[in-house]
Amino acid sequence: MQGLDPLQAKREALQEQYSLLSEKRLELGRSSAIAADPSMQFQLKKQIEQVDAELESLEQRLVQMDRLSQDGRLYQALLKLGYRKQVQIFRKFVQSHPIAAFLIHGASDYGQRWLLNRLVVQHTRDSITGKVVKLNLSRVARRSDVAALWRELAGRVGLGRQGTIAEIVDRVYQWWQTQNVLLVLYEIDVLPETFLSELLRDFWMPLAVRAWSGGEPESAYKLLMFLVDYDGCVGNWKVPFTEQLDAAWQPVIPVKLPLIGEFTEDELLNWLEFSADDLPTNLLDEPDETVQDILENSDRGIPEPTLDEICRQAGSNWYDNEEKWLKL
Repeated sequence: MQGLDPLQAKREALQEQYSLLSEKRLELGRSSAIAADPSMQFQLKKQIEQVDAELESLEQRLVQMDRLSQDGRLYQALLKLGYRKQVQIFRKFVQSHPIAAFLIHGASDYGQRWLLNRLVVQHTRDSITGKVVKLNLSRVARRSDVAALWRELAGRVGLGRQGTIAEIVDRVYQWWQTQNVLLVLYEIDVLPETFLSELLRDFWMPLAVRAWSGGEPESAYKLLMFLVDYDGCVGNWKVPFTEQLDAAWQPVIPVKLPLIGEFTEDELLNWLEFSADDLPTNLLDEPDETVQDILENSDRGIPEPTLDEICRQAGSNWYDNEEKWLKL
């Protein structure tokens, strides 16, 4: 089994074990058929029952392993679908600068969390191995004072809810000296616009200025912040964003990735052709019909319904896979 990936090698070993047990089951069946002694028949019956139980257990493990393998290939294929502009711009920034903040934005069900995970997994995988701070802002937005935002952020960085803004900045900066730091703020769209402005002005800008001292990063590690907007409104706020990398850009200015749109018919057709090795044959037999079915069942290419429909047609379940595939 040299050259096989670990999952395939394990499956081959289980299959070999299953084959050997199957042969043993046949031999026990033959012996039982010709045994005349009642005590021997009873003993063989018990052995057959034990082997049958072991075969059933192995069969279940093989089915589960096949499912994992199929879902794994499907996942790799889905990582190549759409979001081309967002990926291109993100790559340009992170390949040039280890410090940056990004706005991921689009309407509801446009796969913002999927894109976030895709960007990190494909282009900054090592950042997941460092310090990850995740903050859902929906409960903060129910408060009328910005102090609630700072209390929540202070608690998330381990300072207790009374930590000051300066202490929050210093805590994140000190983390960054020894490891990658990933900050993810979900549902940024539910905040009042002034809260986001204060967050950037009082937290991200001082942190980025300190980290980018003298025009060079003080650490070899990545310091990335993601602002995740599920409504598509934040890009229109009076918040300073940049959309293109140029010589004048500095990490204090957050990057607005392109607004997420629908998957197009051409995108889906090209994806089916490009990802054929990782997809089940039923998706590939009639690609034009497959794409039309996907579009009809996804409100004409809205990303999350599209991912759901592709998984369904591939014999998988998007909602089950979400828990395995989306770590952030």
